[in-house]
Amino acid sequence: MGMMKGAAALPLNAILDGDCVERMNALPANSIDLIFADPPYNLQLRGDLHRPDNSKVDAVDDAWDQFDSLKIYDAFTRDWLAAARRLLKPNGAIWVIGSYHNVFRLGAELQNQGFWILNDVVWRKSNPMPNFRGKRFTNAHETLIWASKGEGAKYTFNYEALKALNEGIQMRSDWMIPLCTGHERLKDEAGDKAHPTQKPMALLHRVLLGTTNPGDVVLDPFFGTGTTGAVAKMLGREFIGIEREESYRRIAEKRLAKVRKFDRSALEVTTSRRAEPRVAFGVLVERGMLRPGEQLVSARGATAKVRADGTLVGHDVKGSIHQVGAAIEGAPSCNGWTYWHFMRDGQPVPIDVLRQQIRAEMREG
Repeated sequence: MGMMKGAAALPLNAILDGDCVERMNALPANSIDLIFADPPYNLQLRGDLHRPDNSKVDAVDDAWDQFDSLKIYDAFTRDWLAAARRLLKPNGAIWVIGSYHNVFRLGAELQNQGFWILNDVVWRKSNPMPNFRGKRFTNAHETLIWASKGEGAKYTFNYEALKALNEGIQMRSDWMIPLCTGHERLKDEAGDKAHPTQKPMALLHRVLLGTTNPGDVVLDPFFGTGTTGAVAKMLGREFIGIEREESYRRIAEKRLAKVRKFDRSALEVTTSRRAEPRVAFGVLVERGMLRPGEQLVSARGATAKVRADGTLVGHDVKGSIHQVGAAIEGAPSCNGWTYWHFMRDGQPVPIDVLRQQIRAEMREG
């Protein structure tokens, strides 16, 4: 019951204003499935800024001693990551993204707090900004860190879906995705970039497709112009954004109002066959869904008869639904579930329909 009450208290699909740590601390613990965080590294802190010795820094852009600035950044990182950790469900996970300025400090603090790093992912920009002064390499990538709540913690990983997205090959940890440009780049009233580091939707699509499920709650504590929310909405996930800058919130709200959800069937992704309960063809015969002696047909008109033990006989071949299908086709293998059909009211129906009925009962049971 406590979980349900907590879930009801979440401000779903809303953009919250104010300080991200305060806002996160006001949300119920163990209520978020995934956090995606793109924290600022050139931190423009509000109000007076004090050095560790309590002397005041005159202005936010003061070139104060680098050690002071790193200390302040680390304290900020510690605070928001602690707030994030409290919010995550035990099987929740977090993604952080950064560049060489800050990502190593983020990674160290994630480990300090007990998060368990699952992967770091290099986002290779296919169209990076050139290095104008020619003093260093062109910065052509950013680094994402994906971490679960702790060692041995469960987390969501839609391996098969990402493999399908990658044309049947395992998804690697280096992602070639262009910078946010052209039609996707949001502009302000003056026609300038609305946000300096707007993330491409393709990046969030891959993160959310791979590490959340429809209906999951995704929190972005540095919401900016709302890429995380836009992709979450499209993919049927719930989102919560936190953003202190009013101009970004306004742009994000306008953007989100235009986003349409995909329909349910479009959100179903390839799942691991291992994840589905195994059903033997013989179970269909045992249950009387198919009778011994009943004829099955293939799309090309081949036929075989069902035997009492859940094997088939046809064309001088006996064996499983897969073996008989393969023998008839002269193929090395065959998926008998999709190959064979039974006749109902004069129409062929794949036997897989019967398997799905049994699976549905098993899930309910």
